[in-house]
Amino acid sequence: MVASEAVDFDLDNLPAETLTFLTERHLATLTTRRPGGGPQVTPVGVTYEPEAKLARVITWAASYKARAVAGEPGQQVAVCQVDGGRWLTIYGRAAVTDEPAAVAEAVRRYADRYSQPKQRHDRVVIEVSVDRIVGRA
Repeated sequence: MVASEAVDFDLDNLPAETLTFLTERHLATLTTRRPGGGPQVTPVGVTYEPEAKLARVITWAASYKARAVAGEPGQQVAVCQVDGGRWLTIYGRAAVTDEPAAVAEAVRRYADRYSQPKQRHDRVVIEVSVDRIVGRA
């Protein structure tokens, strides 16, 4: 069911259809802040762990998105996915990690939602500590 108006979801009680939308195969966009303050929007795959309120985007260390977040740890970012009239925007504070266990968990979740990514020696994860989810899903 698609709501007629956007909803600011309770992160501790996400509806089943919202959780489903967060696990179906949908690409998303990640919006970070450029050095001059403007937005930088990049297509990404994203996973969400409701219990931890954590969204993850796998990437490589030299990517623009990783450098943008690493250059301003804790910056507010937005991750948005759309499918017709259904959409969600995830808001939160982002950080980059190359910690092996965090990378392995992010890759595992990405493979579950999308497909197994290629091996990379420079893999990092943008972790978004989610404080808000808004949308129609």
